[in-house]
Amino acid sequence: MVFQITSYKVLSFDVYGTLIDWESGISNAFSNDYQDLQVSKSDILSAFHALEKDYQSLYPLLPYSRLLTKIHPALASKLKLEVPAEHTSIVFGNSVGEWPAFPDTVSALRRLQRHFKLVILSNTDHASFSATNAKQLPGVEFGAVFTAQEIGSYKPNKRNFEYLLEHVHREWGIKKDEVLQTAQSQFHDHYPAKEAGLRSAWIVRPGAVMGEHGNKGEEIWDWKFDTLEAMADAVEELSGDLS
Repeated sequence: MVFQITSYKVLSFDVYGTLIDWESGISNAFSNDYQDLQVSKSDILSAFHALEKDYQSLYPLLPYSRLLTKIHPALASKLKLEVPAEHTSIVFGNSVGEWPAFPDTVSALRRLQRHFKLVILSNTDHASFSATNAKQLPGVEFGAVFTAQEIGSYKPNKRNFEYLLEHVHREWGIKKDEVLQTAQSQFHDHYPAKEAGLRSAWIVRPGAVMGEHGNKGEEIWDWKFDTLEAMADAVEELSGDLS
């Protein structure tokens, strides 16, 4: 069967890395704690990504803001920096809502919501996503929000995708082949989505450091766009909606 991207009913979105520029958010929040930091953004992100992967495996039930608080001193130590005070780590953990959206995110989501139900499948907690939604994603309507806190595990655990599919089927009668996972991270989203039998749209976000590839270095996707705006353009062209 040949699928067009417009044949789907639900777009399931990763948030941080796809809609939100988490790399700038994380590196800026971390750099703010150190004057005259001599560590590159790339080094911060590479170290963070390795730690996050380990900590999410160790603490699958820990809300993301508290996970970030735990990661913060370990990240400083890994980069051979002074270990921060506890309150500084808590501020870092609570910084998620301040991480900026990519410039194209809000306008593209507003366009896409004319054609699909938009659903969130995120590795964050309720409070952190609520802050992001209020501050960074105005005028966008999400039909459902599923967080790691609610599910009890972090992506790339296949359980998160099974939870998504179970709930959209129960609530809306939508089947697996009507859901398109839409995300930047190969590691967190595209590999496990394929294992769960989902097709996916890769929003590449050129220059991204974290989550770019899984362990095998293979790129998995059914549709590929550099930006979310490019995806919205393609959907509107296929739909004849060029307003």
